[in-house]
Amino acid sequence: MAPRTVDVPALVDAARAGRPRAVARLVSLVEDAHPALREVMATLVPHAGRAWVIGLTGAPGVGKSTSTTMLIRAFRERGRRVGVLAVDPSSPFSGGALLGDRIRMQDHSHDSGVYIRSLASRGHLGGLSAATPQAIRVLDAAGFDVVLVETVGVGQSEVEIAGLADTSVVLLAPGMGDGIQAAKAGILEIGDVFVVNKADHDGADATVHDLRHMISLADRTSPGIWRPPVVKTVALQGRGADGVMEALDKHRAHLEETGELLRRRERRAAEEIEQLALERLRSRLEAVEGRSGLAALAGRLVAGHIDPYAAVDALLAGTDT
Repeated sequence: MAPRTVDVPALVDAARAGRPRAVARLVSLVEDAHPALREVMATLVPHAGRAWVIGLTGAPGVGKSTSTTMLIRAFRERGRRVGVLAVDPSSPFSGGALLGDRIRMQDHSHDSGVYIRSLASRGHLGGLSAATPQAIRVLDAAGFDVVLVETVGVGQSEVEIAGLADTSVVLLAPGMGDGIQAAKAGILEIGDVFVVNKADHDGADATVHDLRHMISLADRTSPGIWRPPVVKTVALQGRGADGVMEALDKHRAHLEETGELLRRRERRAAEEIEQLALERLRSRLEAVEGRSGLAALAGRLVAGHIDPYAAVDALLAGTDT
C-alpha cells in the first residue's frame, strides 16, 4: 500500500503554531523514515538552530526520568517551552518504544508548554535512537526553547550523547559503583555537568568526593577548558534543582563565550550528514547484494582471483549502475 500523502508545509506551519498533534506527526515521519522526510527536513531547517539541547545519561536506576521531570519543572518556572525525547528500549514484538519514561513524566502531560515523546532505540547502540538527531530538529523548529534527551540507560555504550547535545549531564547514584563505571566508560570525557542523585542515601558524599578527585586528575588545566561541576540532588523530592540549573547556565555561558557551542553544532551536523550518506550507500550495497554481486565478489576473493581492494572498487562501481 502506498504511503499516505503528506502536506508538509501545512504540517510544519501547524507544528510551529504549537499544535502537539502536528509535532507528533512530524516525529512519526522521522521514526518511520517516511518518503516525505526529505521535504520535511528541508522545510524545518530554516526554523531550527535555536533550542538548547541537553542530554541526560547514566546507568539504569540512577533516576534519569525523575531528574528529567525535575528539570522540566525548573525550565517551565522560567517560562521556557520544553521538548523531551525519552529513548526507551524497543519492544521485541512491535519494535516500538516501551513507554516507561513517558509514563513517569505524567505530571506535565497537560502542560501545553511541554511535549514528551518516547523513541524506540530499535537496537541502535549508544543509548540513543537513529531518529534522534532529526527528531531534535522537529522540536527545535517547532519553537521549543529547550530539548531534553534522555538516553535508554544501557551503561557504558551511552557516550554517543556527547556528540548530540550542547550540554551533557551525567547522572550517578551512591552505592552503585558509578565511580568505577565512570572511569571505565570514559564518562569523565563526555560529562559537562555531573549530578549525584539520591543524595539522601548513604555514600553520596563519598561518590561526590571520588568524582571530584577523578575530574581533578583529568587534563583540564588549559585556559578556557571547562571544569565540570558535581552537584547533589534528590530528584524525587525536587531537591538540588537550583544547583543543577546554575551549573547548566554556567556551561551554556561558557559554550557561547568560547565559541564551543557553534563548534559542537557543526560537529553534530557533520555526523548527521555522514550517517545519512552511509545509509544511502548501505541501501545501494544491499541492492547490489540482492543481485548476488557481493557473494560473487566474495567467492572470487576466496579463490584468489581478486584482491579485497579491487573487490570494493567493483562493488562500489556496481552501486552506480
